[in-house]
Amino acid sequence: MKKLPVILRDGRFWILLLSFLLITFLHYAQLFLFSHPGESSLLGLQRHTVERIFFLAPIILGGVIFGLKGGLICLGLALAAMLPRVFLLSSYPRTALLETLIVCVAGVWASWWLESHRREVGQREQALLRLEAVRKELQSYIQSIRENEKRLSVLHSVTAAIGRLIAIDDILSAAADKIKEAINVDVVLVFLLDEGSGRLRLRTHRGVSNEFAQQVDGLRVGEGFNGWVVQTGEPCLIEDSTIDPRVAREIVRKEGMRSQYIVPLKSRERVVGTLCTASYSLKEFTTEEQELLKLIGAELGVAVEKAMLYEESQRMGRRFRELFERAHDAIWLHDFQGKILAVNRAALELTGYEPDELLGQRVSKFLTPKQLELAREVRRKLLSGEEIKQPYEQTLIRKDGTKVVVMVTTSLLTEEGMPPAFQNIMRDVTRERQLQENLRLYVRQITKAQEEERKRIARELHDDTIQALVVLSRRLDDLLSNKPRSSQKMLSQLEGIRSELDETLKRMRRFIQDLRPPTLEYLGLLPALRELVLQLNQQAGIESVFHVRGPERHFAPEDEVLIYRIVQEALRNVWKHSRARKAQIVIDFGQDKTRVMVEDDGRGFEFREDSGFVRVGKIGLAGMQERAGLLGGQLIVESSPGKGTKVVLEIPSGRLRD
Repeated sequence: MKKLPVILRDGRFWILLLSFLLITFLHYAQLFLFSHPGESSLLGLQRHTVERIFFLAPIILGGVIFGLKGGLICLGLALAAMLPRVFLLSSYPRTALLETLIVCVAGVWASWWLESHRREVGQREQALLRLEAVRKELQSYIQSIRENEKRLSVLHSVTAAIGRLIAIDDILSAAADKIKEAINVDVVLVFLLDEGSGRLRLRTHRGVSNEFAQQVDGLRVGEGFNGWVVQTGEPCLIEDSTIDPRVAREIVRKEGMRSQYIVPLKSRERVVGTLCTASYSLKEFTTEEQELLKLIGAELGVAVEKAMLYEESQRMGRRFRELFERAHDAIWLHDFQGKILAVNRAALELTGYEPDELLGQRVSKFLTPKQLELAREVRRKLLSGEEIKQPYEQTLIRKDGTKVVVMVTTSLLTEEGMPPAFQNIMRDVTRERQLQENLRLYVRQITKAQEEERKRIARELHDDTIQALVVLSRRLDDLLSNKPRSSQKMLSQLEGIRSELDETLKRMRRFIQDLRPPTLEYLGLLPALRELVLQLNQQAGIESVFHVRGPERHFAPEDEVLIYRIVQEALRNVWKHSRARKAQIVIDFGQDKTRVMVEDDGRGFEFREDSGFVRVGKIGLAGMQERAGLLGGQLIVESSPGKGTKVVLEIPSGRLRD
């Protein structure tokens, strides 16, 4: 049996149809009930007028039930029912037609108004539905915001505890209390990874027995749930650990822990431990709780690493402080104003002050004006980034007024968040300087004695040996002058002896000049150096030149002897060892120092300045260096195979005489 259309199953349709048929019947019933239909009336109106008005009822009812379309259909049916009476039965067709049109207009207006009203109601209902949906969405947002506020509150509490505390155990303990309160769990465990042993150490626990804590301490990486989290770096959710086969130690089942959620503690993508939360009953960890625990794990990971670094820095600080205190060299720190900030024991012993007397004092208290100027120059160079030769020599005034000579190394300390300071490391070289001064005096005396001995030997050779050789030469001349009495062979032998004797006299005079050059003694350094260059040209055949730069000045006689001996030794090396063709000697009288240079184009030699002259067998250069030290200057040697040799003597201008 086919189903009836939907409209036929609607009871309102049948009510509408019956009302329409009833009104239509009444509209035409007068044909059967009244003999004069046109004269019958109701409420002063003609009967067919009232009936036409009654047709508005099904029109309005159709509009109410089926909308504008239903109202218009009912209007069409009502018009079809009324028109036959208008044109066929009415005594006043024009009036009947007007009334019919009025009913139609009223029906159209009523249907339109009902449709408008229905649409307005529908729009209101839609608006109400949308408002309800927005309300529900807002409630969802509010609930989410409240959950986020709760999570942020817990996270803020943990972060605040982390920021307020420094020690690792204090941080973990405060975090465990906050987590246990916020997540509503029974157990909180925090393991930290000992990278040396590769084991997890239980640093903080809440809600478990001491026996459990002792037995789970020392888990290996990869062992149990926490070991797996460290190994993979991923969170782990355990619904029921009592039946989970991954349980590594039976104590977990014995303790009765069931649901667990474990997150790694990470810092810079490196796992440093785990955070384990657990419940003794089955618990469903919500997504929000899991996200919160992940965030807390990340915060704790960074905090743990910072705390570890802080503890390590504290240990290193104590170690360096101990090294600072026990250092053999004196160390002190002072600020930009020269105020002493820290000193070690050696500095106290060096200066003779007590700690409370030295701290806060100005550095200028321990320096003479000249030494203070040197300290300021060092400070200026350090601040400007200029190179400075260190260590440098400085003189300090002790508490008792005595002076000590120290070698100082100064460095600029810059630390983030702290004002810059200067660190001075000092070594007492007073005794060394005294020994060096004594040695220098001893060497000077030896050198003076050597020169005196040279002078004595030269004088004796000149006055005795040379004279005897001259007399012997004259006697040979007498023998040679008496040729007839001597044979030709004897004369030839005597000629040879005389030649050898004359050559010996020349060498002897040259030897005497080397021992004590008269030119140096009577005319000074520069003429003596010119004579040396002339000898190198004549005797060795080496093309040599001598230059003087700057205004000519003089040194003390003993200093001129030292300079002469250095140049003499350098030229002797050129003559004997260099195989040079050219050489030059330059003396430059500068404003701050005098430079004496001897340079050749010979074969050179392999030399490293830090190897030492004596160690490499350069005894002549070692003697030259010692003489340079007696002059208060320095000797610089530059040489390499095939590129010649340059020897430079630098003498401070303070050695010059007016």
